[in-house]
Amino acid sequence: MSGQRGGALLRTTSSAERATFLELFFDLVFVFALTRVSQRLVADVDGAHMTAGVLRTLLLFLVLWHVWTITTWVTSRYEPERVVIQAVVVGVMFGSLVLGVTLPRALEERSLAFALAYVVIMVGRPLVLVVALRGHPRRMVPVRLTGWAVATAPLWLVGALVPDLRLPLWVAALAADYLGAFLGWPLPRIGASRIRSWLVAGEHLAERYQQIFLIALGESILVIGVSYSGERFSGRSAAAFALAFGVTALLWRLYFHRAGHLLAEALRRAGTPGRLAESAAQTHLFMVLGVLTAAVGYELVIAHPHEDADPRWLVFVVGGPALFLAARCRFEYEIFGRVSRSRLIGLAALVLVAPVLTTGPAVLALGVVAGVLALVALADARRARGAPPESSASPVGREALGEAGPEA
Repeated sequence: MSGQRGGALLRTTSSAERATFLELFFDLVFVFALTRVSQRLVADVDGAHMTAGVLRTLLLFLVLWHVWTITTWVTSRYEPERVVIQAVVVGVMFGSLVLGVTLPRALEERSLAFALAYVVIMVGRPLVLVVALRGHPRRMVPVRLTGWAVATAPLWLVGALVPDLRLPLWVAALAADYLGAFLGWPLPRIGASRIRSWLVAGEHLAERYQQIFLIALGESILVIGVSYSGERFSGRSAAAFALAFGVTALLWRLYFHRAGHLLAEALRRAGTPGRLAESAAQTHLFMVLGVLTAAVGYELVIAHPHEDADPRWLVFVVGGPALFLAARCRFEYEIFGRVSRSRLIGLAALVLVAPVLTTGPAVLALGVVAGVLALVALADARRARGAPPESSASPVGREALGEAGPEA
């Protein structure tokens, strides 16, 4: 009887694959949290040790990404309309809000609140599922997640309490969390359950990845608007404002042109959709990070449009779009098994032109980035003109899934 009750939490073929309103509500927290990441990155640029500061902020961003990703997999495997799953999502939402609030000073005086919020999310989320799935074979997956979360929790908490050990302990803890996800959270006697072997709701996962990318774009729009509204209007600041919006629109266009629309189809066609979904999650991590990095560049250029481009600024102004293009090349390969020459040329152009841009005003550097992205978008449009719509031909997850185990 308990196994039947637990089985009622699982998605079925009749479950709606569209993201629920609760999941969209959940994402609103990440709009706020990602703005905190951008603000911390801006502070890193002005610091004496920019590289170290950026790496610390990257650590905090990866914490947020891990929370969002695992929650997305939960709502893809379990029925999001069930009260238990909704309670899990709302609880993670509140914990994520705490992470966002504490993130600007998470490595300083707010470290304990940040670590506690993360540990409660990582332990509490699978623990609720363990109880709810009692008697069902799939109960062993959240058991594994709970075991790994409990094992890494001391590293987070001790790091929060001991400032001198905080950074190395948190790096080790986060590395263990990501390694656990990659290996399938193996435990003695019960083994592992690799994500790539899971049965997933392809359309749901595709929509969730699209939505997190749109959230990152939304954060960029927020940065552009807030930055420009706080500056004295001038010709160059207005140009920076318009160019920043143009770059954001081009990132949207380049993401959704063909590949962004066909992820759901590729997941449906894949023999092992879990493997493609796992790969797409990694790719979206870098695309989102590229968008966030570019948003920092927008703020710097809008605030200092008359100044020459500082080489440190170009890490964000040029590096963000370049990182996005590199990840977008991988995304295209995941969907079609090829990479467009125009994207590779655009990526090379951004890398090669960056050193030259230090001799001109910051707004010029942003204009060059906009021009390169526009040429890539025009090449896409030219190639698609008059051609029949492409179908996905992903080489990732092409092999057929074997006999599904009880935890699939």
